[in-house]
Amino acid sequence: MKRAIVFGATGGIGQAVVADLAARGWSLYLQYNQQAELAQNMATDLGRRYQDQDFLPFRYDMAENQQPADFFADFLAVNALIFAQGVTDYHLFAAQSNETIDRILQINLVQPLKIVKYFEPQLLNTKHSRIIFIGSVYGRNGSALEAVYSTTKGGLSAFASAYAKEVATAGLTVNVVAPGAVATPMTADFSTNELTQLKAEIPVSRIAEPRDISYWVQNIVDERADYLTGQTIYVDGGWLV
Repeated sequence: MKRAIVFGATGGIGQAVVADLAARGWSLYLQYNQQAELAQNMATDLGRRYQDQDFLPFRYDMAENQQPADFFADFLAVNALIFAQGVTDYHLFAAQSNETIDRILQINLVQPLKIVKYFEPQLLNTKHSRIIFIGSVYGRNGSALEAVYSTTKGGLSAFASAYAKEVATAGLTVNVVAPGAVATPMTADFSTNELTQLKAEIPVSRIAEPRDISYWVQNIVDERADYLTGQTIYVDGGWLV
């Protein structure tokens, strides 16, 4: 049975990824931090719909400097790691506290790399294994007021490009799916005027839905995607064109 861990499973993109992979026969670990009830409800609903698969929610605070070996030792072997978690903070860099900077770095970049390092041995011994990060267009073209966030997303793309070369011969692929603007809680606070201006910058004239992003995740985990690795795929409606 194919099994994956979806980090940020209760987020907008994470929920779409979970729904798509469950429909394709995957058993899933659902990581959350604060939304325990939502995670449990997701697992219960999916368990009713897909009774031959397992859906197990678990709390793991990515902001803490945890050692993955202390937490994941009892997990069943997985075929894929999907990192859909992420936080930002809309302020000038000089106005951000060191605690905020550390938190963004830890959640978006540091913990994911430590988790990858822990799971590497079993992923290298699994056919068609996958690591997928949800990045951002801001990892390529940085966003003012989100300097640290942009740094973390660019770091994921750089890591995927480099690390993919180390593990390619073992059949482990490492890729980034990098959205533009997506209808998630991160954009929920935008004003109507801000959303109108944003849509005007995007050639397809709309903000992405989470399923627009999860579509690419579900295709990358397919066994036929073995030849794609080290790439950042920009799913942005032409925003960067």
